[in-house]
Amino acid sequence: MQPASLLQEIAEEIRGCTRCPLARARTQTVPGEGNPISDVLLVGEGPGAREDATGRPFVGPAGQLLEELLASIGWERRDVFIANIVKCRPPGNRDPEPEEIAACRPYLERQEAALDPALIVTLGRHSLQRYLPGARISSVHGQLRRQGGWHVFPMYHPAAALHQASLRETLFADMRGLPAALLAAREAIDAERTESVQAISPDPAPPAPTAETDDAEQMTLF
Repeated sequence: MQPASLLQEIAEEIRGCTRCPLARARTQTVPGEGNPISDVLLVGEGPGAREDATGRPFVGPAGQLLEELLASIGWERRDVFIANIVKCRPPGNRDPEPEEIAACRPYLERQEAALDPALIVTLGRHSLQRYLPGARISSVHGQLRRQGGWHVFPMYHPAAALHQASLRETLFADMRGLPAALLAAREAIDAERTESVQAISPDPAPPAPTAETDDAEQMTLF
């Protein structure tokens, strides 16, 4: 099945999900959206009020800043795929609870498998913990990391810059490093694939003997 079809199938399941208490208070689920064949997956934390009303990720003030960030490197929303750790809005925009994150985890894992991105961009600390458990965002933001089979590029959540203006320039600086991180991730993946193919390839057969080699062998024998 093609990635677009797989992602649509996952989205339909999410729309009917009742795995955790967040289902009782939501207006709409927010499965995620974007380019189904993109090499870049952006993972945020959870939907806010505007996302809950529209069913789309990052369409509020934080989403507007995210679009500015993408535009600063010549990208658009349609160039990436955007999802969240949890697919329903936590009441009052509170942090998602561990059991809510666990309930949504299978959906995100299936989205990861369908997209098979070269690079995952984590937006915020809850997304960071999904891919780099125990890491501090202040220490790893803007740095390409490899963990659990994924290449990960941590960033602050755009909403953080709306409350702490000093993070705005940090976000733009990290975003400027994203194209190079994507290129490095692609090159590492290509190198790993080449090594894997070489490792399973059979040893080449020895060359067939020629008349010259036969004569040489006879001369050595006598």
